[in-house]
Amino acid sequence: MTAPEGRGIASFPETFPGALAGPTDSFRILHVSTGNVCRSPITERLTRHALAHRLGDLDTRGLIVESAGTWGHEGAAMETNAATVLSDFGADSTGFIGRELLDEHVIRADLVLTATRDHRAQVVSMGHSAGLRTFTLKEFTRLVRAIDPATLPDPLDDGVLERARALVRAAAALRGWLLAPSAEADEVHDPYGAPLPFFRSIGDEINQALDPVVTALTGVPAAELPA
Repeated sequence: MTAPEGRGIASFPETFPGALAGPTDSFRILHVSTGNVCRSPITERLTRHALAHRLGDLDTRGLIVESAGTWGHEGAAMETNAATVLSDFGADSTGFIGRELLDEHVIRADLVLTATRDHRAQVVSMGHSAGLRTFTLKEFTRLVRAIDPATLPDPLDDGVLERARALVRAAAALRGWLLAPSAEADEVHDPYGAPLPFFRSIGDEINQALDPVVTALTGVPAAELPA
């Protein structure tokens, strides 16, 4: 599915105003939850793991993946169960340090993915022209699935960063046309304090939501990866 006429990629400027402060040789993805010890660390590290698996060294590609919490436990380690979930997926949990969401994080981000609609509203309320580049994770997944990959820049010819920027513009253009079937459809619930099986169910939920996003960003489907 492609964007309705007049609502496509070309409808938006090349760079969102809120991202002008950031370098053009990088693309920064910011994951946001509440405490930055459960959902956003899982999402951050699973995103890094998936991107690195498909692209190799992220530093040389200019892709930066980080996270923060609206009520972040500044300096805290991620929850033990969250680290276990990452281990289940073969992702690295070491060295993680929790952060409270600051204006500078939003200003520098090219794409903000939140756990819930409330988190999205909090990010947007901070200003910095964040509305067009802030989505819940599941919302962004839904929109990305509706974008024809052929309309995006080729990652080999134009680079992954140009493809990523175009993907965000296209998703923003579709937002008003592809609404969630229910309010719950865009939520990733908080596993804080829950037993490991619930953490694992949330990890599976996040991983499934990330797969089409990473495929769209990189142009490399998971099915094409060597075993």
